[in-house]
Amino acid sequence: MPLQLPADIASRSTPFYLYDLTLLRQTLTALQAAARPRDFHVHYALKANANAEILNLIREHGLGADCVSGGEVQRALDTGFAPQNIVFAGVGKSDAEINRALAADIWCFNAESVEELVVLNELAGAQNRRARVALRLNPNVDAHTHHYITTGLEANKFGISVSELAAVIELLSTLHNLELVGLHAHIGSQITNLTVFADLSQKLNEIQDWLADRGITLPHLNVGGGLGIDYQRPEENPIPDFEAYFQMFEENLVRRPGQQVHVELGRAVVAQCGTLISRVLYVKRSQQTNFAILDAGMTELIRPALYGSYHLIQNLTSQGSKQIYDVVGPICESSDTFGREVALPETNRGDVVALRSAGAYGEVMASNYNLREKAPAVYVG
Repeated sequence: MPLQLPADIASRSTPFYLYDLTLLRQTLTALQAAARPRDFHVHYALKANANAEILNLIREHGLGADCVSGGEVQRALDTGFAPQNIVFAGVGKSDAEINRALAADIWCFNAESVEELVVLNELAGAQNRRARVALRLNPNVDAHTHHYITTGLEANKFGISVSELAAVIELLSTLHNLELVGLHAHIGSQITNLTVFADLSQKLNEIQDWLADRGITLPHLNVGGGLGIDYQRPEENPIPDFEAYFQMFEENLVRRPGQQVHVELGRAVVAQCGTLISRVLYVKRSQQTNFAILDAGMTELIRPALYGSYHLIQNLTSQGSKQIYDVVGPICESSDTFGREVALPETNRGDVVALRSAGAYGEVMASNYNLREKAPAVYVG
C-alpha cells in the first residue's frame, strides 16, 4: 500500500508522526475477521502506541486494552475502554498503580511474582475487594527474536517460573482477597517464526494438564502477543498474516470447556499505519561517509538507537540517481543514527524523508532529550 501523504505536506513543519487511519481500519477489520470466528478475544497492548485517536479506533473495533502501567490503565479508561475489558500486566506494579486499577474494578491483574500476589491481596483487602488475577508464567520458550525483546526465558525478569507453580497455587489458597481466573504467558515481541507459538501452546497444554490433575480448571487463558511485522517491505505487506497466527493456536492449543482465550497484540495492529516524516537539514560530506542529517532523531524514533532496529527510509522528494548515505539525526549522541550505508536518490537540504513502520514504539517512546519539543501527530484517511 503506497504511503498516503497530507495534501499540505510541503508547508508543514517537521518532524511529525503521520498516521494512515484507513490502513489502521483495514488492519483491525482483518484482525477481527481472523479472531472472532475462532472465538479469540483481542486486547490491544497500549505500550505500542497510546495516541488517543488511535485508541478510539481500536476500541470501536471491539478490542480490549492490555496495560503495563497505571498511566496506561487510566488512558484506557479515559478513551472509553470498559473496565471489564482491561487487563493490567507488568513486573513492577506500584501500590498506587494497583490501587487505581482496583478502584476502577478492571477485569484482571496479570501477576508476575509471589511477592506481587501478597501485596495485591493486602491492597485488595484494604479496599474490601476481591481482585481477579491471572498468573503470568515464564514458560521457558525461546521466541528467537532480539534479546532485548524476548520475555519468555528463565533468564528474563518476567513471570513466575513453572517450577514455582505448585507453591504459588498453595499460597493462593491463603490469599482470600484474590480470585485465580487464568494463566498468562508472553514470550517476546517481533516474532516472525510462527512455530514458536506452537511451542508455547504445547507448554500451556502441559501446564493445564498438571492443573487439571489437581482439580483446577481456569476460565481464562492469555497467550500473549508478539506477532511481528515486515519492516523491510511495508508497502507489500502492510497487514500481518493474522489468519496464520490464529490458526497456529487453533491447531496446537487445547482449550478447556468454556475457556476464553485472549491475545494481546500491539505492534501488529499499529506499526504499519505510522510513519515518521522528517526533512533533511544538511548533507555533510566527509572523506569516508556522506551524512544525511535529518530534523528527526532518536527523540522521535528511538528503536534504531536502542535495538539497532531497521526501518525502511525513503526520500519522498528526489528522483536523482542512488547514492549511499548514513542517515542520522541532530541529537548529541553518536547512536542517533537511523541507518548506515542507506541507498537513497541523491539527497539535498529540504528533501522530505519517511521512516516507515513507526506506528509502534515511535510516538509512545518519544522524549524531550536535548529539550526538544514533542513532534505532533497528523492523520490521513
